[in-house]
Amino acid sequence: MDRLREPLTATDIGTKRLEILPLQVEFADEMAAVLGDPALHAFIGGAPLSARELRERYGRLVAGSPDPAVSWCNWVLRINSEECLAGTVQATVGLGDDGLEAEIAWVVGVPWQGRGLATEAALALVDWLGQQPVRTVVAHIHPDHAASAAVAKACGLAPTDRMHDGEVRWQRTLR
Repeated sequence: MDRLREPLTATDIGTKRLEILPLQVEFADEMAAVLGDPALHAFIGGAPLSARELRERYGRLVAGSPDPAVSWCNWVLRINSEECLAGTVQATVGLGDDGLEAEIAWVVGVPWQGRGLATEAALALVDWLGQQPVRTVVAHIHPDHAASAAVAKACGLAPTDRMHDGEVRWQRTLR
């Protein structure tokens, strides 16, 4: 069975329109504006974080998981043509039922939604995970969140009959 011998570390990922950059605390001020629209929380709950709260959160994320068997890989999305940050992607990698499993998520700020950026970034993330010793990719998606379901489907994930905190488990086996 696969196991995480060394923690995975986020590395730069490039796409046609995006630079997908490993998370840094210094991104918090710009990201607070990107993630500041309450509409982003319609399906996930909670409320936008202030720049200070986001700096604290990013500090914890950059420090890494306290569990040596789990890797936290987090990135921000920079749109090349606009030279601005527009969202995030993340993967939490640990041992699942059938080997290494990556739970992924994506968020694109409201002004940049509807342009295919989430799909482009999530596809690049899944491709990156395919180059790692990851066997299964998982996303948890609210049953009414059609846009996120479309991103997951574009990445080759399929819905399962399993639920987690009111969300449908989508998954794809890479190997």
